[in-house]
Amino acid sequence: PHRTELYEDAPSACWPIVYSPDYNITFMGLEKLHPFDAGKWGKVINFLKEEKLIADDLIVQAREATDEDLLVVHTRRYLNKLKWSFVVATITEIPPVAFLPNFVVQRKVLKPLRTQTGGTIMAGKLAVDRGWAINVGGGFHHCSSDKGGGFCAYADITLAIKFLFERVQGVSKATIIDLDAHQGNGHERDFMDDHRVYIMDVYNRYIYPGDGFAKRAIKRRVELEWGTEDTEYLQKVHTHVEGALNELKPDIIVYNAGTDILDGDPLGGLAISPQGIVKRDEVVFKAARRRRIPILMVTSGGYQKRTARIIADSILNLHNLGLIDKELATSGAENPKVEQMIRDSAKDLTNLS
Repeated sequence: PHRTELYEDAPSACWPIVYSPDYNITFMGLEKLHPFDAGKWGKVINFLKEEKLIADDLIVQAREATDEDLLVVHTRRYLNKLKWSFVVATITEIPPVAFLPNFVVQRKVLKPLRTQTGGTIMAGKLAVDRGWAINVGGGFHHCSSDKGGGFCAYADITLAIKFLFERVQGVSKATIIDLDAHQGNGHERDFMDDHRVYIMDVYNRYIYPGDGFAKRAIKRRVELEWGTEDTEYLQKVHTHVEGALNELKPDIIVYNAGTDILDGDPLGGLAISPQGIVKRDEVVFKAARRRRIPILMVTSGGYQKRTARIIADSILNLHNLGLIDKELATSGAENPKVEQMIRDSAKDLTNLS
């Protein structure tokens, strides 16, 4: 395989949380024309800093994916198309981008997306090394090898999995758990005939992209009605995550944790509360940790101003429950707090006898 900086070892003192200030998209207020909070990723990090969970030197700095990295999945033809501003305008759904010179589009729109893509690839290796990893960005699940759309210009989920298959010993099966409000048609098209990848997708059946062809790749399909609420949603997620992982035990779980399921999201059409989202992430991480399967989480869609706070709250909740831990250094280590409790109670028993 080609040389890549994305697979260099991260400092062991770092949390397997990947981010770069370059994730954020800001230029001349154009980002306001999309219902997207284009600075959401930085806000998540700021909340986590305020809560003293992390500091700048304790997170893994994402690096931009190079053309050579991207070509592991993408066609040269597709990457060349992104040199046309109107193509990028169509993919990102920000029409005025069509009128900007492409060097501006590359620097202000595509570089942030390439850096988030590099972050997902890096987080894939970290997850296998440490048992879990979170890319604060990424989750571009509408992009496949030769076609972007729905704000997704690079297929980071496909890339992360292909990198693991090609470069990491012992990773030969992957499960994608896609819980964004939209169908993840990009990775579905990419892994259509690949039996190494098991896809579970839970989405609003009535919204974008409605990709009937891509649906054939979904092994476990859960189609939701408009306005689905917490109780029904969490019950379905729990049942199907358990079912999926019982059906096949993968070497890695890629968890696409879109927050556009939030009540009031203009694009998602579902009605899940902030607490419901936190609980959902907990359900997925618990299932992974219990089975000792490494898990990579990406944040994907979520288009409201309050989204960043919810993502941060969810990460804090996972930490409070001991589901993510900086010290959980070996893939498959059980929760250290639980092990300590078991040791303590064993000691108590010995003392009693």
